[in-house]
Amino acid sequence: MVLHHLWHEPFGLPGRAWFGALPWEAGVDVFFVISGFVMVHASARLFAMPGGRGVFLRRRLARIAPLYWATTLVFLLAMLLLPGRINTAWPDWAQLLASFAFLPWARPDGLVQPVYSLGWTLNYEMFFYAVFALCLPLRRPVAVGLVAGVLGLAVLGGALLPALPAALTFWSDPLLLEFALGMGLAMLLARGAALPGTVRLGLALLGLALLVLLPPEWPRGLRFGPGAGLLVAAAALGPEPRLPDALARWMASLGDASYALYLVHPFALRGVAVGWAVLAAPGLASAWLASIAALALAVALALACHRWFEAPVTRALAGRG
Repeated sequence: MVLHHLWHEPFGLPGRAWFGALPWEAGVDVFFVISGFVMVHASARLFAMPGGRGVFLRRRLARIAPLYWATTLVFLLAMLLLPGRINTAWPDWAQLLASFAFLPWARPDGLVQPVYSLGWTLNYEMFFYAVFALCLPLRRPVAVGLVAGVLGLAVLGGALLPALPAALTFWSDPLLLEFALGMGLAMLLARGAALPGTVRLGLALLGLALLVLLPPEWPRGLRFGPGAGLLVAAAALGPEPRLPDALARWMASLGDASYALYLVHPFALRGVAVGWAVLAAPGLASAWLASIAALALAVALALACHRWFEAPVTRALAGRG
């Protein structure tokens, strides 16, 4: 998603038209499949456990809400201080409250997006978490099957009943099936599924091909979901790769900060864009330098937010010391 948004900045990787044509936005779909996978895998001991539902919800809220609320407040502050740089109308109270509550709400322009538009993905996540939590008191195979069934019925209902209120239309999008794909992969792993390297490479290549080749007019979940599922299967259904210790630590740190990177990268990209416009540095070389600087700033800002805000706040609220 960082590369997808970078492409739309005025300096964004110029001279490479093919770059903008690639489906970088499918990173969200891969994230949804990973989310379904991780919820089943990481919650293994919570299924059918007394109090497991409360533990799950407390941890999920502690992980997702504080940083999102903080970035939304920063975005609102930026709207006040830099009105000419942000092409978004000031929200009314209903949209503001719905945004902080992770509820889909139609903006004045008709788009069903929160105040800080990246939060649309979290509205899907929270719906998935709610359905998942309702089923946690059951044994894992039953719970996973029931969650998948509820998500499938929601999508079917949206297809058969198109004239639904905005929130129900939002929560019946085929995107929900990507969570079910991830849960299915987690169950395969739990049953010992392990694919040889050649098969996993083939799945990864096929997944990339599907992301590029499936028709753009298809609903997003059907266009990007199969490819995203194959990519996650290629990564998850096999042994962990052996990496040098330093590289493994760096990748682990970046993975830990991936949620922060998702939420804060627009601030870094727009900040560099404003600076680039002020300097008015012409030429291809300066645009490439701005692109590299924007990426580096986004990663640095994400690592800092994770270390000094996200991680300590999550530990405190989740009750892990």
